[in-house]
Amino acid sequence: MATVWLIGGTSESAALAAALSSRGVPCVITVTTESAKRLYADMAQIRVGQLSSQSLPGFVDQWQVSCILDASHPFASEISRLAIALAQTQSIPYLRYERETVDCTHQAADPSVILVDSVESLISSDILRHQRVLFTVGYRYLSQFSHLRPDARLFARILPSVEAIAGATAAGFAPADIIALRPPVSAALEAALWQQWEITRVVAKASGVPSGEATKRKLADQLGVRLILIQRPQLVYPNQTNSVIEATDFCSKIILVQNT
Repeated sequence: MATVWLIGGTSESAALAAALSSRGVPCVITVTTESAKRLYADMAQIRVGQLSSQSLPGFVDQWQVSCILDASHPFASEISRLAIALAQTQSIPYLRYERETVDCTHQAADPSVILVDSVESLISSDILRHQRVLFTVGYRYLSQFSHLRPDARLFARILPSVEAIAGATAAGFAPADIIALRPPVSAALEAALWQQWEITRVVAKASGVPSGEATKRKLADQLGVRLILIQRPQLVYPNQTNSVIEATDFCSKIILVQNT
C-alpha cells in the first residue's frame, strides 16, 4: 500500500499527522528520539532513529513511500537534503511544510537583536565573552560552547527529556544551570527565568513562530538583554507550503491515485 513519509519531530508535524489520519491516508512518521515519538499517540506507524543515504532506499521500499511530506525542524537540514535528493532520483512527489517566520521587518534596526549566520560564526566571535548566557538552541549544540566557561557564565533551557538532560550534563552544565521546559513558554515565565539568572545574552535559533522567537524579541527589548539569533540554514525546497490543508490535500491526492 502506498504510504506518505512524514518527516516529523515538530508540533506542526503532529498536526499534519492528525489531519492525514482523519482522512485515512496511510502514513509512516520518522523521528530521531523516543521523546518525540510521544507527539503522535496512535496516529500512524513511527520509526525512531536517524536515517542516512545508505538506509533510505530500504526504508522507502519497506513502507512503499509514494509521497514525502517534510515537516522537520527548520534546522534539521540534513534530513531535508536527503529527502529532496531521494525525491529527485526516484521521482517521488515532495512537499516541504515550512513553519512561518517571525515578521520583524519593523525591527530591522533593533539593537537588542544580533543576527549570526551559523553556530560557527557565533563561536568564533567575542559576543558571549564576559556575559551571563542562556542557550535555548537544543542540547546537541551545547558542547560547542564549553570553551567559553573561563570567560562567561553559561545556562541552558532544554526539553524535558532524558536525552536532553544527559546531553546538557555531558556538555558540562551543572544541574543548577539547567532548566527543562517544553515549549511554548509564556512570556511571564521566560522573563522570570532571565531575571532569576541575571541573563545578559540569550542564544536562540531563528526557528519561527512556534519556537517563541517573537516573545524572545519582545522581552530582549523590554529587559535590556541582547538576543543572538542563529539564522536558518540556507536550503532551497523544490515545493513548499505553510498550510496544513494544502499539505494534506497534496498527500491525499497522490496516495488516492496510488492505492486505487
